[in-house]
Amino acid sequence: MSLPSDLKSNFPLLSQTVNGHQIIYLDSASSSQKPTVVIEAMNDYYRTINANVHRGAYEIAAQATEAMERARARLATFIGAPSANEIVFTKNATESFNLIARSWGGDNLGPGDVVLISDMEHHANIVPWQILSAEKGFELRWIPLTSDGHLDLSQLDRLLDGVKMVSVTAMSNVLGTLNPIREIADRAHSVGALMAVDGSQYVPHLPTDVVELGADLLCFTGHKMCGPTGIGVLWGRTELLEAMPPFLGGGEMILDVRRDGFTPNELPHKFEAGTPPIAEIIGLGAAVDFLESLGMSNVRQHEIDLTDYALRVLNDRYGEELTIHGPPNASERGGVLSIQYQDVHPHDLSQVLDQRGICVRAGHHCAKPLMRELGVGATARASLYVYNDEADIDALTASLAPAGELFAR
Repeated sequence: MSLPSDLKSNFPLLSQTVNGHQIIYLDSASSSQKPTVVIEAMNDYYRTINANVHRGAYEIAAQATEAMERARARLATFIGAPSANEIVFTKNATESFNLIARSWGGDNLGPGDVVLISDMEHHANIVPWQILSAEKGFELRWIPLTSDGHLDLSQLDRLLDGVKMVSVTAMSNVLGTLNPIREIADRAHSVGALMAVDGSQYVPHLPTDVVELGADLLCFTGHKMCGPTGIGVLWGRTELLEAMPPFLGGGEMILDVRRDGFTPNELPHKFEAGTPPIAEIIGLGAAVDFLESLGMSNVRQHEIDLTDYALRVLNDRYGEELTIHGPPNASERGGVLSIQYQDVHPHDLSQVLDQRGICVRAGHHCAKPLMRELGVGATARASLYVYNDEADIDALTASLAPAGELFAR
């Protein structure tokens, strides 16, 4: 099966024009567009059952609680979690990683310990560990890259020596590389280490099963998977989450508070202090329903086909004038195309494309260590999703040449 040909009509923003051109949105690795069903689900909450959850005994409060917990259950099913109580709502994937570092790391790491990450990580999976390392005195170690943008696992046994936590992205937000998470997880577990996974670029694009991945913890965010901003997810194995201390203190995360201390709530509420982003959670549940109606296998196949088309068309047109970072085979990557065109600065390229209604991201993509490994300060990144098609790629391809002519030296 393939995705519906009229899929774009589900996304209101894509009917707009920019600078006199129909908008072509190629920045979904940063934030995806939202379908009407997600927008309506959030509006319906505010119109019909706007009340706080888990507290009120009146009807609309019960309905709000039911809607929010139904979304939690949908997310658990979507990623293959054994229990909905393993789904912890956070603000975004960044907060999820900070929760892991502060709660698990603060309780388990010290001098002589090691956390292993990779050279392709987003800052969200780097800086929390760096902050904690400065406080606790453990070592932060890095998996290097191969020349074609894969993780270099040739020295993994040596790198795993003394490691307590491996924390790696499932898919690079710059290179598009799909990493062998199960292999890394199995090898981490063989030395007694835990496996945390950044699924921010993976969960929105591929069928996901946390058990099959071999993960102990998984972080992802709603706004990259047709959901709203301000809502992220931390999944963790029940026994691991139960052993971790609370991250934030306040209401909802307690069973009891006394002058001499407090008793934390049960999972998942132990990690959800204060009033949650109820409308955003409901919106994320609607986004999951939307993606499942498409079929995640169909989503993945669409992106393989479209990425393959983009790689062929761009390379055929521009040859050595164009560099596309990452693996050359579409089956080994997601639809993330980080490019350098001639000597045009990525920000200049982005501005020229914007004049034609084409939205791409220019910058370091919150991956400065990777930029240094690539020997560049920034790239222009076109990233694909369910609402993109070959016509979008053709427009991108045709629009690079005018940028080169404008900035020719």
